[in-house]
Amino acid sequence: MFTFSLREWKLSDAQNLASTINNKKILDNLRDGIPYPYTEQDGKEFINSILSADKNSTFAFAIEIEGKAVGSIAVFRQNNIHFRTAELGYYLAEEYWGKGIMTEAVKQICKYVFDNTDILRIYAEPFANNRGSSRVLEKAGFQFEGIMRSNAVKNGAVIDMKMYSQIK
Repeated sequence: MFTFSLREWKLSDAQNLASTINNKKILDNLRDGIPYPYTEQDGKEFINSILSADKNSTFAFAIEIEGKAVGSIAVFRQNNIHFRTAELGYYLAEEYWGKGIMTEAVKQICKYVFDNTDILRIYAEPFANNRGSSRVLEKAGFQFEGIMRSNAVKNGAVIDMKMYSQIK
């Protein structure tokens, strides 16, 4: 397995971020709103938004391998009655898929959030056809809670999503 670390984003990561996310296989499994093609400037804007985000509600890290940002993982605190719940999101450069990196990154960020905040529940909502992401969550100790039928429209298709969670 590759050695990786989770670290704060740096503006110098923008080029690596752009090369990672300009992949249809990755974008097809993320929420809409991410530009395609994704430019280095888009990366700088994303990184600036993360670095200026509220540190009590956004826990976002670059996944670094051999000095290079190759992915992203973040937990976002929800609000109102869900203020002690947070949503997990992540992606990884395709050449690192299937190597156990994301499973370990998910374990690390959940431990960090549970140890350093009052958040009680972290959930993730992968698209039902994203078997890799479901496997990551299961191997990281998340519990499958069910299928949310016809829950999203992605690339013009109505799709199901899964609900997974981990409780502190």
